[in-house]
Amino acid sequence: MNAALLVIFGFLALSLFLGIQARKGKDMNLEQWTVGGRGFGTIFVFLLMAGEIYTTFTFLGGSGWAYSKGGPTFYIIGYGCLAYIMSYWLLPAVWKYAKEHKLMSQSDFFVSKYKSPYLGVLVSLVGVVALIPYLVLQLKGLGIIVSEASYGSISSTVAIWIGVISVTVYVMISGIHGSAWTAVVKDIMILAVVVFLGLYLPFHYYGGIQPMFEAIEASKQGFLALPEKGQSPSWFVSTVLLTALGFYMWPHTFGSVYSAQNAKVFRKNAIIMPLYQLVLLFVFFVGFAAILQVPGLKGAEGDLSLLRLSIQTFDPWFVGVIGAAGLLTAIVPGSMILMSAATLLAKNVYKVFVPSATDAQISNLAKYLVPVVALISLYFTFTGGDAIVTLLLMGYSLVTQLFPSLFFSLWNRNFVTKQGAAAGIIAGVATVAYITISKSTIGTLFPSLPQAVQDLNVGIIALIINVVVMSVVSLATKGSISVDNKKSQVA
Repeated sequence: MNAALLVIFGFLALSLFLGIQARKGKDMNLEQWTVGGRGFGTIFVFLLMAGEIYTTFTFLGGSGWAYSKGGPTFYIIGYGCLAYIMSYWLLPAVWKYAKEHKLMSQSDFFVSKYKSPYLGVLVSLVGVVALIPYLVLQLKGLGIIVSEASYGSISSTVAIWIGVISVTVYVMISGIHGSAWTAVVKDIMILAVVVFLGLYLPFHYYGGIQPMFEAIEASKQGFLALPEKGQSPSWFVSTVLLTALGFYMWPHTFGSVYSAQNAKVFRKNAIIMPLYQLVLLFVFFVGFAAILQVPGLKGAEGDLSLLRLSIQTFDPWFVGVIGAAGLLTAIVPGSMILMSAATLLAKNVYKVFVPSATDAQISNLAKYLVPVVALISLYFTFTGGDAIVTLLLMGYSLVTQLFPSLFFSLWNRNFVTKQGAAAGIIAGVATVAYITISKSTIGTLFPSLPQAVQDLNVGIIALIINVVVMSVVSLATKGSISVDNKKSQVA
């Protein structure tokens, strides 16, 4: 066993130990398991939410996009900062309502606001459909990281199995407490590794960051700018807007909001977290540094740029440290995804159709569903092809369809009815599904439109259709249901 693999498995064992130890002294009922008894302070909430940002997609995909796409990569920094600014007003309102009504999942919020358990079922299914390919992405990234960082001494398949078993064990035992403690190690690791790589590699190979960009521009003129067509400025703006609105609509991210001690936690985080986004720049710098040093990576191979350049540059033990950091970027969000999906299926789907189920039965079912969701994700990880890629591309556009009905539910006078909310979500999801599966774009659907309009993110079209349908159906069904809005004013 080489030095890199020893380091990687050492950190895996540490994360498993911390995950299991986090249970000590706690009665793991559903509230403790899913939202930590609503007792997390600023630091833990910060780390959990940061854990959702720095995933294998960021670790591999951020550097890979810098390597392959150039200028368009910077949208990743833009949408996160915009989402954090929104969170200053959005999350305290969500938290206060959730605490007052003892909510435990994202779907609970919609059920309580619109007095419709079946709307909760719809929201749960949309969330789970989006979460499965997101988890598949983490698992595939985990396999790539461990396989590459171990110099091929362990296959990606074996690495994925080991990672999934470890995460499943501590999620079933400790729930969100295990994720929080693992996030502490992960964030320290990722911060140190990414900042070091982002500074060292440009200076080592080019003599600095500016000389690196000058060398790239000389070799690939215009690569660092937005193109006139495709990923153009209109694509950039619409994608930043769409992903910012959907940022907190992921069930596992939304659920982590409930774990805070008080509403002030979110306002403190909203001040700090945009600065934390700057860490992504160092991820990009690694991808940019690899362009001229590890040439020839085509398509999806661009995601290997960080690891390939690291292997070319450092001793095996340090490559192991890099691999361990990447491993943790899969484990933390992966654990949150597993827990959220299992909770949604148990509490907001099963409970609706089996109302006689007790709280203890629902709690046990949620824990038993963790390995089921893990196995389903493993199946798609090993056998899924284009279908999973298609679902993954649909993910953000899917969860963003939940935003309009959430947003209007926070108004003092919400005009949206449960029928309108459901119809809007279904219309938006159906539009996303059609456009993505048919591989259509606004340009192919409406070729006579100006180029700037053709390049808009198709998820924006789905969102517009969602709002129109939601409004029309709500006006048509107004008066058929009384929606409780008395305590939903945004703080």
